[in-house]
Amino acid sequence: MSEFSKRRITAGAGVNRRVFLAAGSAAVGLGITGFPAVLRAESQSVKIGLIHPVTGAISFSGTQCRAGAQLAIADINAAGGIKSLGGAKIEGVLGDSQGKPEIGASEVDKMVEQGVAGIVAGYSSAISLATSQEAAKSNTPHVVDVGVSDEIIKRGLKNTFRLAPGYGTVSGIAVDNLDKINKAAGSIAKTAVVVHEDSLFGTGTAKLLSAQLPKIGIELVDVIKHPTPTRDFTNIVLQIKAKNPDLIIPANYYNEYVLFARTLRQQQVKAKGIYSVLGGAASNYKFVHDFPEAAEGIMDCNHWFNPKSDLALQRKKAAEAKGLIYTYEVFLTYNAVALLADAIDRAGSTDKDKVIEALAASTWDKHGMPYGPTKFVNGQNEGAAPANTQVLGGEIEVIYPKEFASADAVFPMKS
Repeated sequence: MSEFSKRRITAGAGVNRRVFLAAGSAAVGLGITGFPAVLRAESQSVKIGLIHPVTGAISFSGTQCRAGAQLAIADINAAGGIKSLGGAKIEGVLGDSQGKPEIGASEVDKMVEQGVAGIVAGYSSAISLATSQEAAKSNTPHVVDVGVSDEIIKRGLKNTFRLAPGYGTVSGIAVDNLDKINKAAGSIAKTAVVVHEDSLFGTGTAKLLSAQLPKIGIELVDVIKHPTPTRDFTNIVLQIKAKNPDLIIPANYYNEYVLFARTLRQQQVKAKGIYSVLGGAASNYKFVHDFPEAAEGIMDCNHWFNPKSDLALQRKKAAEAKGLIYTYEVFLTYNAVALLADAIDRAGSTDKDKVIEALAASTWDKHGMPYGPTKFVNGQNEGAAPANTQVLGGEIEVIYPKEFASADAVFPMKS
């Protein structure tokens, strides 16, 4: 057996009876119908490629993405598979980008050779940019799960779709909501520092914020970038302390975010607020549970589920029952797989043109997010929007949009 073949899995293969029944119960609880069909499903499987950085510097997030994808596949298969294809089971074909765009692209080639009907990838913007470009060469449908760069969508690739918002939308809404929060507090924030990682994600977000923050009366007194990984934030935090900004705005990945926030607390930096935009840890239960004092009061504008959605809460409960931390990587990749499976089902075929056509016409609404039904324009879901969260009392609460909010914003943050 080749190394690549060893890495292929069929979700459900090797799953014992207890897990199988649990998955079936979860599927019924999620409103997915047709469970009896699984008993008669004999059709050939449908392969979906899953490419994530499960080794390397951003492996925590990549592993979370993979777990979300596998949860979705288990639920779909337990609910009867692809019904229009006679109940065909979905088979996840796993790839590891190692956090490197060129390796992610090479994984695409391997998967195309294996006959995948579509690909879900690839957590970071740089990797998603490479995997979607490579998939376009073979006209393979590609759903981006987390990558936020707007360049991913702007290239006009007809095979590429993104359910979640890009950083142009996120940063615009983040600044609008910051303006509301600041005005409600008497416009006490007048200066800010942005700290960002130096790849496509962080650099692009910082550029957008640099243009938008002055429009709401906040002077940007410094923009500080750092590589991933970074193991010591002391010098950066001392720079910030010297400038004494009212707001600190981080945009980086999980490990760096945690270390940065802990260093801010250790150095007793007294900002009026830490307001993240796509913060890698700010809306993450692991950070909140492991370092509650460093996390308390931090606000974020990021991907988040609708806390008033029964569907979202049931998925969260099911994921946590399996020992997972319910991070945005988990539910965004779950949704990306479910969106692709829905398109294959409606296409009634794994023909790539038909699946792409079905994705483009999608009105899928089983996401449990603060979105409406999908409406793709040039591959971007125009109905997608981020949510503002704040860590309050050790919980991650939604503070905007108001129709989804579970708490009011606390600003300035308590020292």
